[in-house]
Amino acid sequence: MPEPTPRVSAARAALVEITPDATIGRLLGEAVEEDGSITVTFDSALAGYPGWAWTVSLAEIDGEAPTVLEAELLPGDGALLAPDWVPWSERLAEYKAAQEAQNASDAADDGDADDEDLDGDSEDEDEDELDEDDVLGNDVLHGGDLDGVDIDDLDEQEPDDDDDEREPVFDEVGEGSD
Repeated sequence: MPEPTPRVSAARAALVEITPDATIGRLLGEAVEEDGSITVTFDSALAGYPGWAWTVSLAEIDGEAPTVLEAELLPGDGALLAPDWVPWSERLAEYKAAQEAQNASDAADDGDADDEDLDGDSEDEDEDELDEDDVLGNDVLHGGDLDGVDIDDLDEQEPDDDDDEREPVFDEVGEGSD
């Protein structure tokens, strides 16, 4: 195997500072950019990043060792990428439109039936069964219960009488100890 060039050695050394050596794959190439900088590219061996490549941009002045400008992990042609970011306001509008469409579909399916659901109760009876604290109208929260803890009961609990008689953390504060 040929001896790596000073550029490749400098690029690999820069990458080892930000990622374990085992995540740096084989040398893919060196390219001289229009601005005179050099980009050295290595295949990524980082788990979960197939198709990505480590790139290191270098500056090289005659008679001097290469200087690292930037090191980064960039996606290649076959890389898995996250979907484009969509602003929250647009996602919320899409969600509301989907909810309205679902409600319209549910209303069309229900028609003017006698409003009985699968358990035989009318929808009005089901709504009465919901606890007033269950703002979501589903089984996620039960009257303020969160993970089996009734958060309303936590506020109503009286403090223990023993709280005022706590044991001190230290028996004595040492003075002039060695």
